[in-house]
Amino acid sequence: MTRTLYLLFVFALSCGTILGKDFHVYSPSPKEKTLWIVKVIPIKDESLKLEVAEKVKFGFSGRVITAHPTKPILYVISSGGEPGKVQGAVVFLNQGGSYQKHQNINFNHGASYLSLDKKNQHLLGVSYGGQLNVYPLNEEGIPGKAITTIDEGRLRAHCVLFPPDGKNIYIPYVKQNLALLQYAYDGETGKVTPLEPQDAKPPIGSGPRHMAYHPSLPMVYFSNEQGLGISSYRREPDGQLKVEQDISILPPGMSKIGLTASDIVITPDGKFLFAGLRGGPQGFDRISRYRVLEDGKAEFLGLTEADQVPNGLALSPDGKFLLVSATTGASLTAYRISKNGDLKQVAVLGWDEGMSDLVTR
Repeated sequence: MTRTLYLLFVFALSCGTILGKDFHVYSPSPKEKTLWIVKVIPIKDESLKLEVAEKVKFGFSGRVITAHPTKPILYVISSGGEPGKVQGAVVFLNQGGSYQKHQNINFNHGASYLSLDKKNQHLLGVSYGGQLNVYPLNEEGIPGKAITTIDEGRLRAHCVLFPPDGKNIYIPYVKQNLALLQYAYDGETGKVTPLEPQDAKPPIGSGPRHMAYHPSLPMVYFSNEQGLGISSYRREPDGQLKVEQDISILPPGMSKIGLTASDIVITPDGKFLFAGLRGGPQGFDRISRYRVLEDGKAEFLGLTEADQVPNGLALSPDGKFLLVSATTGASLTAYRISKNGDLKQVAVLGWDEGMSDLVTR
């Protein structure tokens, strides 16, 4: 019996069948009003196979998505709509990651970003209109009416994400609304209180957009929409952020006109950062790569070519692959992350134009 299993294993390797664990990519299509579920199958030579498992009809233009950390649940929301009637959905998955059912719900405002607090008791969303909403979750994980709504009178809020200890939230604003607002957060009540000073004062021209926290060091990294590189901040014991780096990445003499940065992710071991660079009319679409040093600062490694307008980034559950959505290129691209932080393209799947946000599980 043992020899038979061994021979079957060797045969599987020789045929390039599954070596690792399958996982899924989930991404809403605002154009087709669907949720794409893509099955990802690891194969030999550290590659992946991408195949469409299902397309779920929503009936609304979902754009932003996040996943519950412990329950097989996804949350999807439109980027805008009538206040109090912004369309969204709670998607219930089977344990293997396949679609089970979904429930349409209404939110206070559209969202540019969704995340859950560290106690998994509240769902938070920030909107391009500048509003922050905190929605309580019931035992099934369904959001209720917002218990906290804050509007600072600034447009272009882009992200809300919790540090490992869950005690603060930071909301970045881009372009002429440049700011990085800081709050204390109560995970039991969902109450949000501004810190003093409230604004961490990001470098002029940086435009912090999305963020990633180091898993063990008190560091947070922002992709800079206008600055194009990233900024590194140290998080002080009182929750205040102090900028330590503002990294530029363009080749000498190259114009920034038409270029903007998008999403950012950090590997689970905290060793590497990756951020999207949208090439605009110049067609300079890239993924910027960084090594995280022992003190938490980042070192720029280089640029990897990407499909047109790389917008959303996500890591495979094991942290070995980077998945990138290209909104104009209408594609999902998988890259293998090497031991030195290089990226090697291993798979591409065509999907709807305009798809951006994505999660893996």
